[in-house]
Amino acid sequence: MNTLPKSARTDENNLWVELHDGRTLGVPLAWFPRLLAATPEQRNDFELSPQGIHWDTLNEDISIEGLLNGEGDMTHHRREAA
Repeated sequence: MNTLPKSARTDENNLWVELHDGRTLGVPLAWFPRLLAATPEQRNDFELSPQGIHWDTLNEDISIEGLLNGEGDMTHHRREAA
């Protein structure tokens, strides 16, 4: 399967990632405290790579593999991030 990210966007509560294989992943922003606390403009300032999504100004990197595995911010325990 081609799990390369095709596009990404956020809304008020979620991160949405469309993959080249046609799947769309949706995860709560609460899994990623830096994204949750960011402004919409900061959330929209990202780069896609074959491995995932990078927000330079937020110092945030999210891997597609991690999203597919249901992983959130690995620097905090899930109960602390939510």
